[in-house]
Amino acid sequence: MNTWLLIVTLLVLSTIGYQMGRRRALSLVDHPKQLNSLPGYYGSWILMWGLLPAILVLGLWTASESAIIDKLVVADLPTEVRQLAPERQNLFLNDAKNLASGNIVSSEVDATLESAADHITSLKRTSATARTLLALLLCIGGVALGYFLISDRLRAMHRVEATAKVILGIGSTIAIFTTVGIVLSLLFEAIRFFRMVPVTEFLFGLEWSPQTALRADQVGSSGSFGAVPLFTGTMLISAIAMVVAVPIGLLSAIYMSEYASPRLRTVAKPMLEILAGIPTVVYGFFAALTVAPVIRSWGQGLGLDVASESALAAGGVMGIMIIPFVSSISDDVISAVPQGLREASIGLGATQSETIRRVIFPAALPGIVGGILLAVSRAIGETMIVVMAAGLAANLTANPLQAVTTVTTQIVTLLIGDQEFDSAKTLAAFALGLVLFLVTLVLNVIALHVVRKYREQYE
Repeated sequence: MNTWLLIVTLLVLSTIGYQMGRRRALSLVDHPKQLNSLPGYYGSWILMWGLLPAILVLGLWTASESAIIDKLVVADLPTEVRQLAPERQNLFLNDAKNLASGNIVSSEVDATLESAADHITSLKRTSATARTLLALLLCIGGVALGYFLISDRLRAMHRVEATAKVILGIGSTIAIFTTVGIVLSLLFEAIRFFRMVPVTEFLFGLEWSPQTALRADQVGSSGSFGAVPLFTGTMLISAIAMVVAVPIGLLSAIYMSEYASPRLRTVAKPMLEILAGIPTVVYGFFAALTVAPVIRSWGQGLGLDVASESALAAGGVMGIMIIPFVSSISDDVISAVPQGLREASIGLGATQSETIRRVIFPAALPGIVGGILLAVSRAIGETMIVVMAAGLAANLTANPLQAVTTVTTQIVTLLIGDQEFDSAKTLAAFALGLVLFLVTLVLNVIALHVVRKYREQYE
């Protein structure tokens, strides 16, 4: 059975168990108030018994299946294949897997390879059957066990909530360790890069040209890894985007929440938020084929030197893309300000505009700062629009009419194709990623400071 189909089946069986648990609990007493917990908790008790063990075993089985099949296949191979070097043996296994899946193999298909592929297919089929049967048996057995454990004295609410706390704790722990793993992976690879290139050259160098010779006998550049042009380009495009997004998004949020009629708001807000669902590559096409030529023609009409790919085109279109992030969050925050504050301000004689400026906006400022921070992070991390509208040239300039590039664009460029992670050129991507992480951390600290400074408590 397909994995997703199996999961759906387990959910269906557990849902049936939930209904059985509710009915079982109600059948034990004359009135629901005589139960130790609400009927729904007894249903959740059975649902956990049926779903959690089956999902846990299914996850462990799926995670270890590939490694176990590889070991069984290797153990069944002829002696001459098992004595190959680990690299050659892994290549043989990959060819066998590709042959079993119907994909192209890198070597001739002989009897040994066909036998290994057939063995892999047989083991996968057996594993899928055993996994399905075991998961279904655990689910059905868990439902049955939970059903018979139900009594009118069972503290179902306590046990369900205790289990939920454990699951939430495991989820938060996984999230924390994932974050730590990402940071450490960036840090270790960045340290390897800084052993090849001095930190001062990377942070303060004015030329970015990461072309290096990969072999000793190969003629190539020694490489220049001054990242200042990348930082400048990132800040320039992000600043242009925020100049476009923040005023338009904030003003539209104020209008939607304070001035627009309910009918207009019902129509206009979803239309505005459609901008957030448009793929970035579409914005890139729009910037490269429409906005950039218009800016170039206007600039030439004014006698200005405008590049075919400019920071102004990329930043302007990026700002249009970011408008919903600022507008939607600001609108929700402004709408959440208690209505009593508005009525009190107007009752004291303030106009609607004065109420917005002096009461509503200060009250909503922490949330607005959060929305702007999200927009800044979105602008810093954008890649496709920059590639298509601003180019790849690492120019050190503050002129928005010239071509520039950003940190994220260079990370993608450095990691395109098959790369060996032992050269300064490739490891530079991790150093750039570490800088982006630190910048995001600083932005969050600043936003937290602003939120704490302007936070007010309202009844």
